[in-house]
Amino acid sequence: MGPLYAAGFTTAFGAHGIAANLGGFSADAVTSLLVLGGLLALYDGAEVVLKPVFGSLADRIGARPVLLGGLAGFALASAVYVVADSPGWLWAARLGQGAAASAFSPSASALVARLNPAAKHGRAFGSYGFYKSIGYTLGPLLGGVLVWVGGLRLLFAVLAVLGAAVACWAALAVPAVPPLPKARQTLLDLARRLADPAFLAPTAALAAATAALSVGVGFLPVSGRAAGLGTVATGAAVSVLAACAAVVQPRAGRALDAGRLTTRGGITAGLLLTSAGLACATLPGLTGVLTAAALTGAGTGLITPLGFAALATSTPQERLGQTMGAAELGRELGDAGGPLLVAGVATLTTLTHGYAVLAVLLAVAPAIGFVRRRTAG
Repeated sequence: MGPLYAAGFTTAFGAHGIAANLGGFSADAVTSLLVLGGLLALYDGAEVVLKPVFGSLADRIGARPVLLGGLAGFALASAVYVVADSPGWLWAARLGQGAAASAFSPSASALVARLNPAAKHGRAFGSYGFYKSIGYTLGPLLGGVLVWVGGLRLLFAVLAVLGAAVACWAALAVPAVPPLPKARQTLLDLARRLADPAFLAPTAALAAATAALSVGVGFLPVSGRAAGLGTVATGAAVSVLAACAAVVQPRAGRALDAGRLTTRGGITAGLLLTSAGLACATLPGLTGVLTAAALTGAGTGLITPLGFAALATSTPQERLGQTMGAAELGRELGDAGGPLLVAGVATLTTLTHGYAVLAVLLAVAPAIGFVRRRTAG
């Protein structure tokens, strides 16, 4: 499992490490906010388009070859900018990184499910999410140090070495998991499976968690600055959010496997915690920012391993890659949609109202579920 956890760390570290440092340390390549937005969108845009494709490919030829090919591609794409060091090749490198991550990320998720029995899915996905959270946390911090020491090329060089090292580790340690035979699937069959509540409910929860996490990382520093807090305090708040998510995920997975927590109950609690965190973001000062960070991190930490465990349990093993790729697509849409929603509302009113709107939306599903259970009772 170690190389799979390392793959999760790699995609998270690569995404946030470069994104957090493009604007401040690459004036030759990032000449305007429009250029910066385009470079940031390349990585996520490639993932939105390609993750379902590579997920289906993993089902067809096996997840291990797609994992290894994606990691090798990530190393190669990172090395491109190290060698070329020009603005045009930065675009190519970023696009290549996103395409490669689209291959090895859903493949790693599918292998986490295939290599663990259903009774240990919670623990496995909790650990996988923990290492991804560590990558999200260290990316901006360690990436900033690397760029400060040796420029953007040094960060890309480290990512190239990391991708190659994880690929070699995976080649040595991850066993071959042959694709399983499966019945022919039409587009209608696929649409029916993806419209099934067993897929839609966990995927929607994962998208909601990612939306809240992205909003917290992006907008809590803005709230902190508006309250007169310095960069150290606002940076600490974002670190609290990521740390809480990292700490909660493996514990939530172990509680699920031990029967102390159900998938529906845990996801409902996670949505309510996340909603409460966003509501706390409307409070002024450091207390509001830190409370929002802690609750949002804990809520998303509950949702993530339980959502993936639910998908792994309800999906035929021969379709795991396709399901994980589609679920990752849902997360990417949440990653983009959450900040867009909050920013849109904030533009028309205030940032406080943007937090409030997203908090209400996250609380709607648990509220509807509660009403239905009361009505049925």
